Amino acid sequence: MSASALPGDGRVRVLVVSGIWPPDVGGPASHAPEVADFLRGRGHEVEVVTTADAPPAPRPYPVRAVPRSYRVGVRHYRAAALIHHRARENDVVYTTGMFGRSAVGARAARTPYVVKLTADPAFERARRRGMVAGDVDDFQRRRGDLAIRALRRARDWELRGAAHVFTPSEYLGRLAVGWGVSPERVSVLPNPAPALPELRPREELRRELGLDSAALAFAGRLGPQKALGVALEALARTDGVQLLIAGDGGERAPLERRVAELGLGERVRFLGPQPRERVLELFHAADASVLTSSWENFPHTVVEALAVGTPVLATSVGGVAEVVHDGENGLLFAPGDVDGIAAGIARFFADVALRERLAAAAAASVREYDRDVVFGRLEAVLLAAAG
Repeated sequence: MSASALPGDGRVRVLVVSGIWPPDVGGPASHAPEVADFLRGRGHEVEVVTTADAPPAPRPYPVRAVPRSYRVGVRHYRAAALIHHRARENDVVYTTGMFGRSAVGARAARTPYVVKLTADPAFERARRRGMVAGDVDDFQRRRGDLAIRALRRARDWELRGAAHVFTPSEYLGRLAVGWGVSPERVSVLPNPAPALPELRPREELRRELGLDSAALAFAGRLGPQKALGVALEALARTDGVQLLIAGDGGERAPLERRVAELGLGERVRFLGPQPRERVLELFHAADASVLTSSWENFPHTVVEALAVGTPVLATSVGGVAEVVHDGENGLLFAPGDVDGIAAGIARFFADVALRERLAAAAAASVREYDRDVVFGRLEAVLLAAAG
């Protein structure tokens, strides 16, 4: 799978579409503003369409948001109409979410669109509606009823009409090709390593965060996919390890109740949504980042943790194993394996040499994900699509 590129000094007008935007928490809420800032810095005209609970903070480019207070059907219609209206004034649409609305709006405007895919849209929609259980691999194997097949047809229509489809992992790229997207229009665009601010000394951050023992950190949206209950179960089987959780979502209240049921008390703290700079500080202060997801593509937080020199303890799902290498920059476990994860956490903190070796290799393991290189590839594809 490879991307085409259009050399030259052309400047284009790009409409960036994202379902979430700061202060929302999640990969697209980090990725979309970074892309918009990069493209603007390269001389392109940029504007954004998103959804929001409140008007987004001002940016150097227009950010138009459809209020989430609208009913679902009305919100979807308003977003598709706004994307159509703005796509007519732009040369290319780059969408990181709202794929159906983006496809309808861009096609109606006869404007090419490029997709940044982070999951199986059909699976995500089916799961939100309570139509399926299991993980994304189970979903690929099952035939499904009429409603499931309709969701798959909608996904295929959205993606097959794209000028190009980016996936952060080879794993998801193979799935996209299996859905009928031409291989020459699918390529891997990994999540870039963050531009690191000057981080304060680790010991200073640990004191500020109240970390006085072994510490793990998690950052992300608190939803079923992250399976944080597994992390809590594993933590309850280890001694003296703290866990700091940055983020919010529908699972927060059940997770807080589970902390109490397991008797974890002060060992687990929920910090709420945090800006990206603070997340980087959190990872820098922790001994390791933990990710016990049942399904992942290529999470931003894995790259962020490694970039600041922090090993990652994660389940080997989706594209995670493409960046986390067991025994090199982190440890990998089977999803849902509470005993294995607990044993791995205990091993990590008991073996000083292992911990130091993983930390020493962390930052170097993601140097290939340089922001300018990654976004330069994206820019080339957008130019080609616009051309």
